[in-house]
Amino acid sequence: MLTKKEIQNLYSSIFILETQADYEKIKESLLMGLDTLKTATANFSDENKLGQGGFGPVYKGKLFDGREIAVKRLSSNSRQGLAELKTEVMLVAKLLHRNLVKLLGFCLEEEEKLLVYEYLPNGSLDKILFDHGKRLRLGWGRRYKIIVGIARGLLYLHEDSQLRIIHRDLKASNILLDEEMNPKISDFGLAKLFGESETQGNTNHIAGTYGYMAPEYAKHGLFSIKSDVYSFGVLVLEIITGQKNSSFRNLTNLLSHAWLHWNNGTAEELIDPILNDPWPTFEAFKCVHIGLLCVQENAADRPSMSDIITMLSSHSVTAPAPSRPAFFVSNGHFKTDSANEFGSGLSRSTDSIQRSVNEVTISELDPR
Repeated sequence: MLTKKEIQNLYSSIFILETQADYEKIKESLLMGLDTLKTATANFSDENKLGQGGFGPVYKGKLFDGREIAVKRLSSNSRQGLAELKTEVMLVAKLLHRNLVKLLGFCLEEEEKLLVYEYLPNGSLDKILFDHGKRLRLGWGRRYKIIVGIARGLLYLHEDSQLRIIHRDLKASNILLDEEMNPKISDFGLAKLFGESETQGNTNHIAGTYGYMAPEYAKHGLFSIKSDVYSFGVLVLEIITGQKNSSFRNLTNLLSHAWLHWNNGTAEELIDPILNDPWPTFEAFKCVHIGLLCVQENAADRPSMSDIITMLSSHSVTAPAPSRPAFFVSNGHFKTDSANEFGSGLSRSTDSIQRSVNEVTISELDPR
């Protein structure tokens, strides 16, 4: 159980505040009582359990005023869980964007560590995207809207908010969908706050989800906004194909599968066959192109989120041709650069360098 001094120190470190008045105002608006949350969730009953996250279960609840909430219950005996709560509250309380999940409150009482978020009725993207029956609900228009929404949320985190934030765990299960299938980025427990002049960081503690991790982070602990861009690229390719990056057999992966089709001029075969409505060729190929650019081996070769928004919004795209992606697998063997330095292109083969500087222009062929 936390001592009063530990709780007070936690409160003091949770928020980035300019004045004591700010501190009192925000604490008063976000702090919730344990009894209130127990009542809202029927004492955290199994019937109200929405799922199990990396740091504990999530429960649906209903407050006295009728608002539906999602309560994230962090492990009561985990010091890492407490650190995750500090990170999420510190960051998310300062963020406001339609494509980020909204934090409504938090609770630190007895041994409980709870985060309270808005409830999103359609749940997480992975539960729909990777379920053959439910995936029918995701026509091309909805998929494109989800891709654009995630991109806008990331742009806000990287460039447009009062903070510069790297998410570090972007994946399908951390994208929540509201009643209109608008995407909202969630789970900021691994997020990192950067200063205005900072562009990268490193860590000896690699945390995240394999399959979505950029190579420089997975191998060397180096992370930057381009690490999030890599994860976004994996997510884009999953949304287009309806397949998990890890779902392929014969020691291959989605990134290799997608690049081989792109390189062979058969990109249309990547589009989820469950899409029986006509899908716009230009938009679909543009998304494949963007996805492959995002998963380049070298971080410097990946576009920024502002570049990606420009490409998604444009009817004519001029962009580098994607070279072989990171973690490329061919005939059951991994092929990767021998010494990928963060932000340096010197480790690439001559062929890869040539591909990265050759520009490709795509003009819209189908009306939107």
